[in-house]
Amino acid sequence: MTCLSFILKGKKGSQEKAIPPHEDPVDRGFQIFSYKEMKLATRGLSQANKIGEGGFGSVYKGRLRDGRFVAIKVLSSESKQGVREFLSELTTLANIVHENLVSLYGCCVESNQRILVYNYLENNSLAQTLLDNGGRFDWETRVKICVGVARGLAFLHQDVRPHIIHRDIKASNILLDRDMTPKISDFGLAKLIPMNASHVSTRVAGTLGYLAPEYAIKGQLTRKADVYSFGVLLLEIVSGRRNTNTKLPVEDRYLLERVWALYERDELVAIVDPALNGDFAAGQARRFLEVGLLCTQDSLKLRPSMSAAVRLLTGNEAHAKGPIARPGLISDFWVAGVGGKGFASATTESSSAAAPPSSPFSSRNDDTRASFTFTTVADRDD
Repeated sequence: MTCLSFILKGKKGSQEKAIPPHEDPVDRGFQIFSYKEMKLATRGLSQANKIGEGGFGSVYKGRLRDGRFVAIKVLSSESKQGVREFLSELTTLANIVHENLVSLYGCCVESNQRILVYNYLENNSLAQTLLDNGGRFDWETRVKICVGVARGLAFLHQDVRPHIIHRDIKASNILLDRDMTPKISDFGLAKLIPMNASHVSTRVAGTLGYLAPEYAIKGQLTRKADVYSFGVLLLEIVSGRRNTNTKLPVEDRYLLERVWALYERDELVAIVDPALNGDFAAGQARRFLEVGLLCTQDSLKLRPSMSAAVRLLTGNEAHAKGPIARPGLISDFWVAGVGGKGFASATTESSSAAAPPSSPFSSRNDDTRASFTFTTVADRDD
């Protein structure tokens, strides 16, 4: 039995998660670390080395004995969901490599400890660097980030076998290296879609504000749910603001609604981040915002695949002439009285409650994850 097979055994040891022996990441440089090594690397998991914290644990900056700097993700030992996410992230990332995905170096499993070890990325997350701290990203950097994330998602959706739906694309899960190359991270909620599968069964999970309406309300999971989340992220990068800001006037609180209103008035460029001081390509910015609206369409068939989104962003494909339809807004479901039952049964991974009907996008914490249980459908038409 390989090291990874041992790690992936079920609680009772009766079944192993299926990973073909020839794909065992232990044979590809994947390392099994001891807990002692992890403590030494992070100086005893000191607060001074903590660089992030989420619903399932903390992330520390560490330095291995060979001198490499790493990001060490320590999952909460008290969370059953944390163990499930650990296994999902491990099996998802262990055998795939792409410029726009984080690199998994190895893991640590001792007693009740579950730790993942990644390459360290100097510029932290897009949420922290751009949205929270008002980092001054020039237009070229924003273009690089948008296109890079799109390429990473296209790789997951179409080039990986089985296909992968990330399920939690958001600014805090986009990490930036020294050269500002974006890396998609946090695959704890990722769902693998077997070849030729038409249905999979899973809980609905993700972050309020990025959830596609059909997924959040009806439980319909396809790759187009990631496309919707990417569309919201795209608008955030161009505008330099979060998808929800309750400190703003009511008509300006929800980014997607605001962008749609400006599109209807043919004033899309007005939403571009004022921190750029007008130093950006207006035509390209307008195209990026239009792609964001296309990705968030209410109808799944109107949303592009991620490979098509890459072509649209790089100017290698033009979307059909004519007006873009109104994007899918969760607020529409609240108004129609559809969403109440679904959200009432939601559980979240933080103390924040799901958004009330009077404020369909808001939560006390932008990274609040909602969790439901539904039967879901895989998208085979991308």
